Amino acid sequence: MTDIIHDPQQQAFLCVVDGHEARLRYRLLDQHQVDAYSTFVPGELRGQGLADQLARAFFDWCKGQNLEIIPSCSYIETWLRRHGG
Repeated sequence: MTDIIHDPQQQAFLCVVDGHEARLRYRLLDQHQVDAYSTFVPGELRGQGLADQLARAFFDWCKGQNLEIIPSCSYIETWLRRHGG
């Protein structure tokens, strides 16, 4: 598993592999809801499960913060359906 970094100031979850950055971006909508609006994995890193790892880290953080996820990112919307989020 790759190290996932949460950067609250950028409202992002990030991982860097071989100088390439994969990221999941979010925005807090209010005290109880968060929108995951973008998941990006560069072509060089695709197929390694990084988007799944970013989504899992984001989901775990939201759960710990008691935040409801309102996804506008289609990847996160699909991920939540598949994983019961």
